[in-house]
Amino acid sequence: MPDNTTLSKASDFAPEVLKLFDQYVHGIIDRRGFLDGAARHAKAGVTALGLLAALSPRFAQAQKVAPTDPRIKAEWVELPSPQGNGKLRGYLVRPANASPGKLPTVLVVHENRGLNPHIEDIARRVALENFIAFAPDALFTLGGYPGDEDKARELFSKLDQGKTREDFVVAANYLKALPAGNGKLGVVGFCYGGGIANFLATRLPTLDAAVPFYGGAPTLDRVPDIKAELLLQFAGDDERINAAWPAYEAALKAAKVRYEAHVYKGTQHGFNNDTTPRYDEASAKLAWQRTVDFLKRTLKA
Repeated sequence: MPDNTTLSKASDFAPEVLKLFDQYVHGIIDRRGFLDGAARHAKAGVTALGLLAALSPRFAQAQKVAPTDPRIKAEWVELPSPQGNGKLRGYLVRPANASPGKLPTVLVVHENRGLNPHIEDIARRVALENFIAFAPDALFTLGGYPGDEDKARELFSKLDQGKTREDFVVAANYLKALPAGNGKLGVVGFCYGGGIANFLATRLPTLDAAVPFYGGAPTLDRVPDIKAELLLQFAGDDERINAAWPAYEAALKAAKVRYEAHVYKGTQHGFNNDTTPRYDEASAKLAWQRTVDFLKRTLKA
């Protein structure tokens, strides 16, 4: 296992450790459960705490677009959400030197740790592709992303998911109606956010495009309500999420929903997240290019 000054790769870890980490990230086991399990699979001279540190995000090392980058304009926006948690807050980013005319809009939905620095960076990357991006923080009413992934997961478990989904509906509708927008709306989400992207596709007939990255399938009886075009991105080694795909795909076909799906062989859940060892550079670059191309095609005026 590499030292903590470098970003490790998934291949540096035993498959059992990666599976335990996925369970830990998604709340299936707690921190002690991960440490106890990882200790049984650690190589000589490597501690379970060392494995946890190596698998944890390194935001600064992976940042691609600085918050102060002159190519973007960013601000924080607060919105009322009476059916949700009362109020929501999000990170609104647009290109500083946009092409003439109004721009398409993209809602960016985070993983199950709230709006951390990685997802803020994703929003800035989206803006540089000539979109207006808005990334809400589901943890806002609980104090916002706390700056610590473990604390963020703990806070996330306290959310009322029904209200939180309503917050994302409000965020999507705000973005759709933004005066600087061209009236076209897409959503891209990762892990938890992928599930929200699928949910919004069933909930919002005005949504034009959705890109769930390894996201949970929506309620299947709502699939016929989908009007958006979908681009679904799956990790190859992701049994928990992929188990639901056959039934979801059958429902999409039965409802004649426009979609394309890609499975990236040999990748782990979270392969697009370049702050962790689960990142797979080749697959992430391909998935991201497909995402950008898809959004540009579906959201043009």
